[in-house]
Amino acid sequence: MNTRKILYQYGYRRCLDQDRSSPARHPVVVVGAGPVGLCTAIDLAQRGVPVVLLDDADRIGEGSRGICYAKRTLEILDRLGAADPCLEKGVTWKIGKVFQRNDLLYAFDLLPEDGHKMPAFINLQQYYLEHALVERAAALPNLEIRWRNKVVGLKHRNDGATLTVETPEGRYDLDADWVVAADGARSALRGMLGLPFQGEAFEDRFLIADVKMKGDFPPERWFWFDPPFHEGHSALLHKQPDDVWRIDLQLGRDADAKAEQMPERVIPRLRQMLGHDDFSLEWVSVYTFQCRRLERFVHGRVVFVGDAAHQVSPFGARGANSGIQDAENLAWKLAFVLKGEAPESLIASYDLERSAAADENIGHSTRSTDFIAPRSAQELRFRDATLALARHAPFAKRMVNSGRLSMPSTYDSPLSTPDTDRWSGSAHLGAPLPDAPMRDHSGQPIWLLDAIGGEETILHVQNEAQPPVGSRVLIIGKDLVDEHGFFTQRFDAHPGSTYLVRPDQHLAARWRHAAPSLIEEASRRLRGFGEGHA
Repeated sequence: MNTRKILYQYGYRRCLDQDRSSPARHPVVVVGAGPVGLCTAIDLAQRGVPVVLLDDADRIGEGSRGICYAKRTLEILDRLGAADPCLEKGVTWKIGKVFQRNDLLYAFDLLPEDGHKMPAFINLQQYYLEHALVERAAALPNLEIRWRNKVVGLKHRNDGATLTVETPEGRYDLDADWVVAADGARSALRGMLGLPFQGEAFEDRFLIADVKMKGDFPPERWFWFDPPFHEGHSALLHKQPDDVWRIDLQLGRDADAKAEQMPERVIPRLRQMLGHDDFSLEWVSVYTFQCRRLERFVHGRVVFVGDAAHQVSPFGARGANSGIQDAENLAWKLAFVLKGEAPESLIASYDLERSAAADENIGHSTRSTDFIAPRSAQELRFRDATLALARHAPFAKRMVNSGRLSMPSTYDSPLSTPDTDRWSGSAHLGAPLPDAPMRDHSGQPIWLLDAIGGEETILHVQNEAQPPVGSRVLIIGKDLVDEHGFFTQRFDAHPGSTYLVRPDQHLAARWRHAAPSLIEEASRRLRGFGEGHA
């Protein structure tokens, strides 16, 4: 059932490639204009790579789908020029509460400290995010979106791939140096290459409903185990913009998916939960889910991202968030390779790093699902005992798993230069940098991540010695001033400390005192020329 009207519709336009006698060739073709495909295309275009983005639809707005976007995702969207409309429209939150029946077991704060530009999470219907990304894409001169262009054929070549594209005016072929498959959980490209998923499917069914109403619930994540309004199952409540609330209700393995979406079944369930019937249904679906992935994400010159590469349960908001981090990881590497600034083998590090991230997300997602929907009497006894202990014992609260919320991955990667010194603080090798409020050389406030942007950057804490030489060096104490001490604390910074930052803002190397040769070696390493690379 879907009562949501189409919010945004884009017309099909004939392109010049359809009138060519031989296939046009493009550096990158991205297939799928969801959030992950759009982020990939925008990131590449901002790095100077021409991109063609194909999508078989021409509209946005059929159900809210994903709604929770984490701090790291917002930082990526900010770098891509799409965060402001999302922050303006979205519901900001950081508090979660876990209940058993009517009792509050505990609450948690996802961002208890100050000094960050982005909030812990926002809730925003996916169609608003997609619209913000489409608007940003339209502003880039080297990015072309082709709506109602459906890929129906794919052929590998040694130097790329040929796509056959179906349109309302017939088919045409398109050559690409690289193809990014961002065409979702039912990926047609994955099917064309005959690539199976590995992992497991879960049998429990869940009702997901977007309900429009005036409510007194705060903008927090509320999760119930065995609530009195839905006994024996779980429930989840999130606030969205436009007085819309996301409700998830566990139904059990034997639920009839088609019947459970009918208003005569949905409305009584929601009335029992909310205690009134002053609401309307925006969108309803019943789902099961999988925790699985491709064995490899890179197949020749075809690279899989997002749900086309891996799928997780919705508990913890790991789907879209991890997919957008795929896009971030891939884009700078493809740009380096296409510009001749890195070997093609650098793309293998995308597979290494994001496969490990997918395994991490699948592990968290599987454990969450097993706790929320136990599949055996033993798992149920463990879950109930943990919930009983959590009322009184702090250690048991940490064992309650209502969905470990999305966190960015820390890469154990050959692109990183191992530490030779001991470090404290919240900046970790292989992880995205923690943000910090700074002042620039003119005294104006600026955020650290804004100052770094999407370039390889050396951060150096000013001392009496000559600063390091590199393509881009920011000196802490001169170019950027750590007025409130957040940088010093988070980076365990001392005079002479030097940090090498990847173009995706992950920390690649750091030294208490860095010789120029060490910095040069670490820079080559992050581009795929160093130890551990072919």
